[in-house]
Order: sequence, then C-alpha cells, then structure tokens
Amino acid sequence: MIEADIHVGDELPGFELTVTSTVIVAGAIASRDFMPAHHDSAYARGQGAPDMFMNILTTNGYVSKFITDWAGPEAILKKIAVRLGGPAIPGQPLRFSGQVIGAEDRGDERVFEVTIRAANDLGDHATGTVVVSLPRKSDS
Repeated sequence: MIEADIHVGDELPGFELTVTSTVIVAGAIASRDFMPAHHDSAYARGQGAPDMFMNILTTNGYVSKFITDWAGPEAILKKIAVRLGGPAIPGQPLRFSGQVIGAEDRGDERVFEVTIRAANDLGDHATGTVVVSLPRKSDS
C-alpha cells in the first residue's frame, strides 16, 4: 500500500477468520499458553464459558495480520490496544473490520491510527486501535 493512497475515514477490507478448535489450540501452543480453557472444552465449560476459547495473544496475532494484510509488507506496527469482549469459540467465525481515524507525518514515515473490531454472533470479541506506519514516498 502506498501511504498517499490512505485517507482518514477509509474502511479496511473485511477479513473473516474461521475459528476452529485447531486454530484455538495452535494459537495457545504457539504462545505457550497452556491454560486448559484454551484446549479443553470440558474444562472451559466447567468455568462457565460456552466452549474452549482463543487467548489474547492469538487474538492480537490476528489483529496484526488484519492490519498488515491491508497496509502491506512495509508496514510497521507501532501499537496495538485491544479490549476483549465475548469469547472466540469454535464454530463462530470472527469478522474483522476497521477504519482509519488518524494520519500524520513523522519524519520519513506516515503514521495511521486505525480502529478495529472483531465480532462473532456472540458480540464483540475484540475492539480497539492500532497505530501503524508506512514509509513516505519521495516526490521524485
């Protein structure tokens, strides 16, 4: 993505993640989070959850993917500030959406603030903002 093509108010293209038990367990293993609620459905239900659920580190990984898939390979994530809501559980796809809410030049980079939302049929799973930068292209 060329930073000059991005404007405040732009909507990001949506992304839908098929949430399966494998996605949840793989994310927990990759982030070394062995809490049983992230791999054992019976345990999670015993704690009052509807099923095993995705951990915050996996959620942040998918937020990062959502932003960098949009912004491109030159993007640098500066900040992710996400608040968790309802759980991401197997069989409930997560639908990601976002909007550019700020842009400013900082030296040789253009920095954007983007709101994000990841929701399923249970409601909002994650909401927040991401700050991402792209190199400014010279006019020559």
